[in-house]
Amino acid sequence: MAKPKTSSITKPAPPARSVLFRAGCGREWSVASADPDLAYTEQAFAECPTCPHRVEPEGGPPFCTLRPVGTAHPFAALAGLDLSGLPD
Repeated sequence: MAKPKTSSITKPAPPARSVLFRAGCGREWSVASADPDLAYTEQAFAECPTCPHRVEPEGGPPFCTLRPVGTAHPFAALAGLDLSGLPD
């Protein structure tokens, strides 16, 4: 008995919903995106060149990371680590 053919038709991805992203400085943007974070490369605000949240990668343009409002910083879990028992 022959096996039934499986459909190779894939469903298109659902459209990205609008998400409120926040920069380290507190500015917010509503952007349709499914990404967990975005890079703001325009650096259009007067304080951007001296902002402590600015990232300057080697070989690339400076940027600020925008994260969805209400999500924890990716390294937030590290804040609770107790390293006092580790050797120096």
